[in-house]
Amino acid sequence: MAETLTLEVADLEVDVLTGIYSEETGKPQPLRITVTAELPAHHRYAPDTPLSASKNYMDLKFAATQALPPGVHFKLIEAVADHICETLFFQDERITAVTVKIVKLAIAENGEKIGMTLRRERR
Repeated sequence: MAETLTLEVADLEVDVLTGIYSEETGKPQPLRITVTAELPAHHRYAPDTPLSASKNYMDLKFAATQALPPGVHFKLIEAVADHICETLFFQDERITAVTVKIVKLAIAENGEKIGMTLRRERR
């Protein structure tokens, strides 16, 4: 059985142009984004194992923040998640799967978490 390493960056708060209703369009909405990326695990992680045996966590953060194109309006948060997945697949051919969870903070009324989770596997 193959071993898998799962990296995670959780609960990033990012303002993104998204939404389908008139009150949502034209202004950024706050989203809470969690990204996980799976890749084959290195045979062993010793104290001196180099970063090249894993992946920099900041690449996950970059995909969910700075890699989102400025000025582009995503009608669906599913499209935001898809863009994050594709960015990570493009960055590193070792990534076998990406999961993106997005919560729309602006529509929560009683602390509920309204959103979606998308998991994509490399094709």
